[in-house]
Amino acid sequence: MKWIVTIRPRAKADLRRARDWYEERCPGLGDEFLADLADALQRLEADPERYPVYYRGFRRVLAHRFPYKIFFRIAGQNLIVFRLLHGAQDHPRKLRP
Repeated sequence: MKWIVTIRPRAKADLRRARDWYEERCPGLGDEFLADLADALQRLEADPERYPVYYRGFRRVLAHRFPYKIFFRIAGQNLIVFRLLHGAQDHPRKLRP
């Protein structure tokens, strides 16, 4: 099946904020963060159904190198990315469609 990935504005804001944070700590680290998240998104798009439901219909993909999780839902052919959250954040409170 060909999936259509949609990244919601809050997830884009999460991504920008995290990338900027890493880049401020060490020049170039922000780009490494983006590469790690791009890899996670590719895994998501390749086989989204392999990721079980985590919380209230949300599924998650873990980044490999950085402690981030991509929270998404499957709606027909659509993969909707709602949030991109650090592993230490309060996920249930931040996961609202």
